[in-house]
Amino acid sequence: MDAETGPAAPQDQWKSYCRTISLLAFQSFGVVYGDLSTSPLYVYKSAFSGRLNNYRDETTIFGLFSLIFWTLTLLPLLKYVIIVLNADDNGEGGTFALYSLLCRHAKFSLLPNQQSADEELSTYYQPGVGGIISSPLKRFLEKHRKLRTCLLLFVLFGACMVIGDGVFTPAISVLSAISGLKDPGPGGIPDGWVVFIACVVLVGLFALQHRGTHRVAFMFAPIVVVWLLSIGVIGLYNIIHWNHRIFLALSPHYVIKFFKMTGKDGWLSLGGVLLAITGTEAMFADLGHFTAASIRLAFVGAIYPCLVLQYMGQAAFLSRNMSAVEDSFYQSVPRSLFWPVFVIATLAAVVGSQSIISATFSIVKQCLSLGCFPRVKVVHTSRWIHGQIYIPEINWILMVLCLAVTLGFRDTTVIGNAYGLACIVVMFVTTWLMALVIIFVWQKNILLALLFVVAFGSIEAVYLSAAVTKVPQGGWAPIVFAFVFMLVMYVWHYGSRRKYLFDLQNKVSMKWILTLGPSLGIVRVPGIGLIYTELVTGVPSIFSHFVTNLPAFHQVLVFVCVKSVPVPFVPEDERYLIGRIGPREYRMYRCIVRYGYKDVQKDDENFENHLVMSIAKFIQMEAEEAASSGSYESSEGRMAVIHTEDTTGTGLVMRDSNNEASGTSLTRSSRSETLRSLQSIYEQESGSLSRRRRVRFEIAEEERIDPQVRDELADLLDAKEAGVTYIIGHSYVKARKNSNFLKTFAIDYAYSFLRKNCRGPAVALHIPHISLVEVGMIYYV
Repeated sequence: MDAETGPAAPQDQWKSYCRTISLLAFQSFGVVYGDLSTSPLYVYKSAFSGRLNNYRDETTIFGLFSLIFWTLTLLPLLKYVIIVLNADDNGEGGTFALYSLLCRHAKFSLLPNQQSADEELSTYYQPGVGGIISSPLKRFLEKHRKLRTCLLLFVLFGACMVIGDGVFTPAISVLSAISGLKDPGPGGIPDGWVVFIACVVLVGLFALQHRGTHRVAFMFAPIVVVWLLSIGVIGLYNIIHWNHRIFLALSPHYVIKFFKMTGKDGWLSLGGVLLAITGTEAMFADLGHFTAASIRLAFVGAIYPCLVLQYMGQAAFLSRNMSAVEDSFYQSVPRSLFWPVFVIATLAAVVGSQSIISATFSIVKQCLSLGCFPRVKVVHTSRWIHGQIYIPEINWILMVLCLAVTLGFRDTTVIGNAYGLACIVVMFVTTWLMALVIIFVWQKNILLALLFVVAFGSIEAVYLSAAVTKVPQGGWAPIVFAFVFMLVMYVWHYGSRRKYLFDLQNKVSMKWILTLGPSLGIVRVPGIGLIYTELVTGVPSIFSHFVTNLPAFHQVLVFVCVKSVPVPFVPEDERYLIGRIGPREYRMYRCIVRYGYKDVQKDDENFENHLVMSIAKFIQMEAEEAASSGSYESSEGRMAVIHTEDTTGTGLVMRDSNNEASGTSLTRSSRSETLRSLQSIYEQESGSLSRRRRVRFEIAEEERIDPQVRDELADLLDAKEAGVTYIIGHSYVKARKNSNFLKTFAIDYAYSFLRKNCRGPAVALHIPHISLVEVGMIYYV
C-alpha cells in the first residue's frame, strides 16, 4: 500500500498546487488587473491629443503601436513580472514592502522605538537571505541621518502619488467608459450628461466600499475575464478585417522610424503612450492578497496577449480610419456589439477603480504604522482574508477629490496627463528602491543594481520627462495632491517624533522610584493599572505626574507600549514582550505589543486575559532562571517573548465562568457594585456581552511553586479580580517659547489641528471608555 500511495502523494500535491494557483490567478483579475486592462479605452486618443495629430499616416500608427508593444514588454513583463515580484516582503509587495526590507537589512529606519528583540521575529529576515552584512555604502548611508530622512521622504512621495492614483484612476476609467455614449450619431448625448452619469457611477462606487474588497473582487473577476476576451477577439477581428500588415510593427525598427519622423512631437506623445502601462504597480502592490506565481500566470496567460491583440487591432483600424482617432476604441467595435461592449467596459472601469482604491487604503494604513499619518479608523472587512481593510475618512476624501477632478477637468485627455505623471513617478520610485534591495537585501554586486537602474530607469526617465511637460495641461494636479499629503505626513511625523524625544529625554530615573519604596509614596489599592506609553525602555515622565497628582495607585502596574515593527505581519504567538520594572515587591511590569505594518489592531476582547497569563508566565520563567543561577534578584530591562497560545508554565488555571455570577465573571470585573453595574450596561450596549468569553484564574494547586512566586501570582490574580483600569495621558504639545516661526507654526497650529481632528489614542487602541482614566499633561518640545 505504501508503495502505491508514495508516488501518488507528490502528484496530488502538485494537482492541488495547480488548482490553488489557477483559482488565485482567476481572482486576481478582479483585484489587480482591472486598471491595466481598461487602458485601451483612452491610450490612442491621449497619444494623438497633441502635435502628433498632424502625423496621420500608416507609418505613425505602426510606430505608435510598436512603442506601446515594447513598453508593455519591457516594463510590466520584464521588470515587474520577472524581476520585481521576487522582491516580496514575506509575501507582501509595494513601495513600503521594499522600504521595510531595507530597514531590516540596514539601519535606515527612523522609527525611534526599535529593539534588538525585534530581529528575533520569525518574519524579520527572509528565508534564504542572511543577516546584515556591512559594506562601505551601507555604513555611509547609516551614518548620515539626512540621507535616511531623504529615503523616507522619497518613499512617502511615492506613497502620495499612489494616493493620487486613487483619485485619478476612477475618474479617467469611468469617464472614458461612459464617453462611449457621446456617439456623433443621432443617439449621442451631450458632454454634460456624460459627466453627470460618470459622477453618479463614482458616488455609487465609493458608497459600496464599506462592504469590503473581497466581495467586490470575487464578483468582478468574471467581468474582467469577459472584458479581456471581448477586447482580444475584437482586436483580432480588426487585424483581419482592416490591416493584417500591422504584425510588421512588432519589430522595434518601427519605433526608430517613429521618432525619426515625428521628432519632438513624438517625444511629447509619450505622455499618452504611458497610459498603456498605468496599473502595472498594482501587480506588485497587491501581491499580499495572492502569490507571485498566480499573478504571473494571469499576466502571461491572459492580460498580455489580450492587450497586445487589442492595441494591434486598434492600430489596424486607425491605419484605415484616421478620422476616428478621437474615439478609436468604440469606433473600432462592430456596431452590433456596441451596447454589450459598452456595458462590459463600464463595469470593467469600475473594477479598475476598485483595485487602486483598495491599494490606497493599504498605503494609508502603512503610513499610519510608520507614524506618518494622523490616526484614522481602520475597519477589517474580511474574517478570512488578512489585510483587506476599509478606511471611512480616506474613502470620502477620495470621493470628493475624484468628483472635483471629474467636474473640473471634464476631459479624459487632461485627466490622463495627471494620471500618467502620478503612475510613472511611482514606477520610478520602485526602480530606485529595487536597486537598493539588490545591494543590501539580495546582497548582489553594485554593478547589477546599476544595470537595473540604467535598463529600466532610463526608459522611465524618458517617459517622466514627457509627462512633466504636461504639467500645465493637468499634470499639476498630482503634484498639488502629493504636496498636501506630504505636508500632512511630515507635520504629523515631526510632531509625534518631538513628543517621543521629550519622553525619552525626561524619563523618570529608577533611583527616584527606588527612593519612594514599594508603595511609591502613595496608597496602593487593589486592581491592575495599565499605563500606556510610547517608550520601550524606562518610565515615562507622565508617571511622575500621576504619582504626584493622584492620591492612590493600583496594586499592580503595567506599562503598555503598542509599537510598529518593520515587518508586514507579527505572528500572534510572538506579539507580546514582557519585562519587569524595579524590584519584585514593586509589582511593576512592562508589556510591549508589536504589530506589523499590514496588521490591523482589532478590539481584542481577551487582551486582559492574555496579559495576565503572559505576566504569570514571565514570573515563572524569571523564577526558574533565578533558581538555576542561585539569585532571586530581578533584572531591570530584560524582556522575554511570551507565547500567548501556550498556557503551560504559567502556574495558573483558566476556568470558564459562564455559569457563575456576573460579579466575578465579567472579563473587566470590579469589586465595586456601581462599577459592576456600569460595566454590565456598557457591555450590553456594545453588543460584546454575549460573545465575550468569561473566565477566572486560579493558581494551580498541584504544581510545586516557590512561595515568593506564589505570593506574586496571588497578588496578580487579586488585582485582576479587583478590576483593570486603562490610564493614558491626554497630552497637549506646545512649541517652546524660543522656537523659530516654522517650528511654532508646525507644532502649535498644524500639528495641533491634526491632533484635534483625528481619532484619539484611546479609540485607536480600542480602550473601553468605562475603564479609561485620562490625565492631562503639557509637552513643551
